[in-house]
Amino acid sequence: MPISLSPLRERWLLITLAGIQFTNILDFMIMMPLGPALTTLFHISDAQFGLLVSAYTLAGGASGLLASTYIDKFDRKRLLLVLYVLFALSTFACGIAPTYETLMLARISAGIFGGVLSALSQTIVGDVIPFERRGHAMGIVMTSFSISTVAGVPMGLFLAAHFGWHIPFLLIAGVCVLFALFAYLTLPPLRGHLQASASASAWSRISEVLQDRNHWLAFVFSALLMFSGFTVIPYITIFMQTNVGLHADQVPYVYLCGGVATLITARWFGNLSDSWGKLQTFRAIAIVFLLPLIGLTQLGRVGLGIALVVSTLFFVCGSGRMIPGMAMLTSAANPALRGTFMTLNASVQSAAMGLAALVGGALISRDAAGLVQNYWASAVIGAIASVLAVVVAGRLDMRQSPTKS
Repeated sequence: MPISLSPLRERWLLITLAGIQFTNILDFMIMMPLGPALTTLFHISDAQFGLLVSAYTLAGGASGLLASTYIDKFDRKRLLLVLYVLFALSTFACGIAPTYETLMLARISAGIFGGVLSALSQTIVGDVIPFERRGHAMGIVMTSFSISTVAGVPMGLFLAAHFGWHIPFLLIAGVCVLFALFAYLTLPPLRGHLQASASASAWSRISEVLQDRNHWLAFVFSALLMFSGFTVIPYITIFMQTNVGLHADQVPYVYLCGGVATLITARWFGNLSDSWGKLQTFRAIAIVFLLPLIGLTQLGRVGLGIALVVSTLFFVCGSGRMIPGMAMLTSAANPALRGTFMTLNASVQSAAMGLAALVGGALISRDAAGLVQNYWASAVIGAIASVLAVVVAGRLDMRQSPTKS
């Protein structure tokens, strides 16, 4: 059962988790708009850059499997703080990496801790927030994506352009220190799950998770949800500069407009999920998402205005479907096994994102003029995954609910 907090303490908890997620998401997202600079600086191909993006997510997937053996054995607050400090150190290492190889190692390290952080934050929401308000809570936490694109990514690109690509990572590491202190002061002890897990071994809990058919459906749903967007996302900046013709100083507007729009719509989608139903809301947004997903990859030299309309709709729908989607996932888990389930789920999501980036990088190529080719094929693969996610979502069993939503 969710623990009881006063409305004020609950709000501070959600704001703190949103702040931690902000740095975690920004650390991952900042790599993608840096693609043109890093491919030129390190003399690497688009596929090698895709591997650099994938390294973070694949490492997160591997670490999630390991974390599933211990995540329910510790106070959630203490574990969160330890992982967050290690994540900050890894991000700092990215900022001082002198070569492609050392940057790769630092990204792997950041992925090891970042992937578990995301799962732990979602687990805390499931532990603390009742089902009937979980969509609203996820909307607050998911605003971290919007804020990272509104302020973080454009500022990171500005700093990278004027002071070098290292600076954004160093700045993120510094912000992590501030949020770690904030989390230490504001998060309550979160030990309610310890009694239930004390008598069970880690492997027995994993076995229990894997024996539940609903958990397997949730894992498939989660993988499809992440895969559907990340065949396209890592290569947006490269495509916008080469094929659409945006200048480097115009690219931040893509993330700024997308972030502002998602910041406005995130909480609305969260409230809609609670009032209309999480499944219905997810289905509607996921279907609409197909339009900008395919449309983005079909853009030619249409000018900044049209490019911003399409990319903003892509960000709004892409992040919007995650709000009811994640609320459904946390509710699909057996409450006694939620920590283990969400950590395994983080591994599934990380592996899906990494695989999607690799598939997208393998499909695209460059012609003699340097233009990106076959980007549309990456979108088609993502669209198929999105449709399959809608199908699987309808088969999930929502727990901790008086009625299914």
